[in-house]
This record gives sequence, structure tokens and C-alpha cells, in this order.
Amino acid sequence: MPHIDTLLAQAGRGQDPRTGAISTPIYQTSTYAHPGLGQSTGFDYSRTTNPTRGALEEAMAALDGAAAACAFASGLAALTTLLCLFKQGDHLVVAEGCYGGTYRLLDQVMAPFGLTVTYVPVLDAAGYRAALRPQTRAILVESVSNPCLLVPDLPVLAGIARAAGVLLVVDNTLLTPYWQRPLELGADLVVHSASKYLAGHNDCIGGIIAVRDEALAGRLKFLQNAVGAVLGPQDAWLTLRGLKTLALRLERQQRNALVIARWLQEQPQVRQVYYPGLPDDPGHATLARTASGLGAVLSFEVADRPTLERLIAGVRLIAYAESFGGVESLITVPAVQTHANLAPGERQRLGVTDTLVRLSVGIEDPGDLIADLAAALGDPAVIPKTPVSHHVTRR
Repeated sequence: MPHIDTLLAQAGRGQDPRTGAISTPIYQTSTYAHPGLGQSTGFDYSRTTNPTRGALEEAMAALDGAAAACAFASGLAALTTLLCLFKQGDHLVVAEGCYGGTYRLLDQVMAPFGLTVTYVPVLDAAGYRAALRPQTRAILVESVSNPCLLVPDLPVLAGIARAAGVLLVVDNTLLTPYWQRPLELGADLVVHSASKYLAGHNDCIGGIIAVRDEALAGRLKFLQNAVGAVLGPQDAWLTLRGLKTLALRLERQQRNALVIARWLQEQPQVRQVYYPGLPDDPGHATLARTASGLGAVLSFEVADRPTLERLIAGVRLIAYAESFGGVESLITVPAVQTHANLAPGERQRLGVTDTLVRLSVGIEDPGDLIADLAAALGDPAVIPKTPVSHHVTRR
């Protein structure tokens, strides 16, 4: 099998043998003409299959080491379709501190249909085991939790799920298949918000599910067609285009993130930095064992509300916007954005405090990003105590 860098660069190639187009064409069509009665070209209606979406799905299956992959209109559309694998009375065990949209979907949309959930602290392996019931059908975790960046031990959770006969579902949006392949660690399904690193340019919305088992993949493909929350050809093409530079972008973003995390640790206005790429971070050892990279999202706690307000009002290069994973750096306050649907007490308990900031590090010059943060924190003269380095070794 080719190296993942090669798979990424070649994503979608060879999809148009008639013309030899290197770039996968955008098949902007809803339906297809049939050669004759009872005959088909293999394409009938674009909700079911579309050549552009199919090229993306084929590429993602190869990248994740999956039997098949399905592309959806968003990450939440992907998760919603996945949840249709279950029925009334079924039970899920879910890691606490997950993306706010996942909480909203489970607690406000799926609960009235009779799907029940028990939330367990991300790192509490015994808690996952204790939460299992006869009705449990799956364990759902993120490869790195959002926004507090805790790192669960996926091989351990895979063992728990396998012993109980339940599925392990991993949202791998923060690491992507470039840094981690959860199916190889024992997961059954992997979910990606393709809007983030996979597409990588903050210009489209999409979701991917990769499935290890062929029979389960067949069930998911049925639901993809039946539910119909599919990815359109334009966004499929944009995601394919993004995959081609994923390796380059992630390497640069990771280098930048480590430099910025080290600098933030030295700032008096910052109380705590959360980034598993730091050797003293609680998740560092687990990530070193289960992934080949560190990621490029970090969070940090500022001293107080006035510092937070000064920071958000003061950044000029870094955009104050939701999402992460694009080439441009973005700064977010999860308590009022991505996790605003959680009750204040619950946010506080999970570490999503009112002064927690999430930073998605882009591909800009790290010195420029640090200068922007320094000025916004209120001291434009702040200079890193150690030289800014562009070098970090990929494990």
C-alpha cells in the first residue's frame, strides 16, 4: 500500500478515463440517462451515487483503511445518519466534553425517539465499562476531546467494546487519518467533520464516516440513501482538493501549534495551556503511543474576563470565528460559541469555563501569530523568551 502522503496527493485521480482529467470532474447532475430498458450506467440518481462524491468516498476509505466510506452534507449529518443504526430503547456510552453539537443532537433530538445516553469522563476507562447495560449498542468518543483536548486510550476502549459486543465509534476530526487511524486501533466506525482539516480552507461543509466491516458498511450505505443527507458534488470536489495538501498543511500547522503553546505557557495573562503536544500534558504519552502526530488545536485559560475581552477585541491577524482546521488561524470562546447549548454549571464541571479560549492554528508565520496574540493580550512588547523554531519532529 502506498504511503499516506502519496494516497493524499493522488486522491481522486483516474476518475475520468475518457478524457484523462487529473482533477476529478464535478458531476453537477441530479439524474442520469439509461442506455436502455433495464440497463444502467451504474449511476441512477445523485442522492444514491454521484461520481464526484464516489471519488471522495473511495479516497477516504483508502486513507482510513476502511471497507467503505460515506460522505454526508455535514459532520452532524454524518452522525445523525450513524445514529439511525440504532432503535428506540438502545443505549450509548459517550465521552463527556464532546463537541457541543453532539450533545445537542443526542440530548435534544434523539432522546425523544428513545435513544438513551450515559456520559462518562473521557479518561475513565473503568467508567465506560461500568456504564455498559444489556441495551448498550455503542461507545462514542473523540480521538482528542473538544475543547479541553483530553486523549482517551482507544486500544483500551476497543477492548472494552469488543468484550461487550458493542461498537466503538471515534470522531477523529482533530487528528484526521494522517495522524491517527482509529480503525487500526480497534474502532468500528470513524466520523470526520470534513469541513475542518480534510477540506482545510474554510470554504465548504461536509462529513465522512469510514466503516471497518463490509456488512456494517452496507447498512450505512442503505441509510445514506434512505435518509438522504448526502454531500453535494461541489463540496465533494472541494474536499478532494483539500486532501491533496493535507499532509503539508498539517505538518506546518503542528509546528506552529507547538511553538505557540510553548510561548503561551510563559505569558502571565495565561493560567493554563491545554495541548497534548506539550511533554507535560496529561495526554501526551497516550497520543505518542496511538498517533503519529500532535494535532494543531490548542486551548488556554486566560486570567480573567477583562483579559478575555481584550484578547478577542484585539486580535487582527487571527479571526474570531467558530470552526477549526483551516489554513487561516481562528480563535473561539467555546462557552459562548461551540458549547453554548450546555448549562453553565455543566460547562464549568467539564472545564469549558467562561475564560477558556480555543485556538485553531493555521499555516501563517508563527512569529506573526505570536505578535498578534501578544498585542491583543495587552502587551505589544511581549517577546518569546525562547527563539521561535519552525522545527518539530513527526513521530
